Amino acid sequence: MLERLKQYALLMRLHRPIGILLLLWPTLWALWIAGDGHPNGYVVIVFLLGVVLMRSAGCVINDYADRDFDPHVARTRTRPIAAGKVSPREALILFVLLCLVAFALVLTLDTFTIFLSIGGLLLAAIYPFTKRYTHLPQVVLGAAFGWAIPMAFAAQTGALPKMAWLIYGVALVWTVAYDTLYAMVDRDDDLKVGVKSTAILFGKSDRWVIAVMQVIVLLGLYLIGVQAQRGVAFNVGIAVAAVFAVYQQWLIRQRQPAACLRAFLNNNWFGAAVFVGLLVDYLF
Repeated sequence: MLERLKQYALLMRLHRPIGILLLLWPTLWALWIAGDGHPNGYVVIVFLLGVVLMRSAGCVINDYADRDFDPHVARTRTRPIAAGKVSPREALILFVLLCLVAFALVLTLDTFTIFLSIGGLLLAAIYPFTKRYTHLPQVVLGAAFGWAIPMAFAAQTGALPKMAWLIYGVALVWTVAYDTLYAMVDRDDDLKVGVKSTAILFGKSDRWVIAVMQVIVLLGLYLIGVQAQRGVAFNVGIAVAAVFAVYQQWLIRQRQPAACLRAFLNNNWFGAAVFVGLLVDYLF
């Protein structure tokens, strides 16, 4: 029984919380801005739990969708489904259970937020299958990862102002940027098995395209600060995030897989810097 639970935990990537953190930071940006620095405590708890549950569900359905590809990719061949330690049927059951628990949490919020949650579920379920048909699965992932933002505004304010969509757009572009870094790690294997990604689409222009997206994100964050009437502390957070973006560009200068992975992981600090700047700005 314990071994079975361990395999389920590995399938949900609970041992690698980077995905939870990357999903968490924009959610916190939205909650704090929507709550004008004082978000509802219960809503924050629901969204924190929802982030963990839906990221876990996303990992499960991703591995189910990639069960025929993962055994042929060096980084993924030891995943529970690929290694034959969890059956596809078990994975589907686990995905449904995680989604049901997350939806049960959402049911404690208002009707508008409940309605919006359906869109988030559909995006999470669709994303893993898009890499078969388009070179832009990272865009779909960005749409899915950012969906907590309009939900956060709905839960806090009962409305979807322009600010919600501005933050959503910034988070989407940021996700495409960092997930392209992640896709660069597997580019050679993906080409062999026929999986599509932005890393393959951008080719030798990958670094420049990522740099442009990073600049768009930083400018978008500055515009968010202006619109939300934030001050120096938030701008300092953006400046720190910009330093991390430059560091990521330095890491990927030779496109070595290990360095690209480090650049991807570094985005945790990018997102954290923005939130800390926002938090301090509201506090003082």
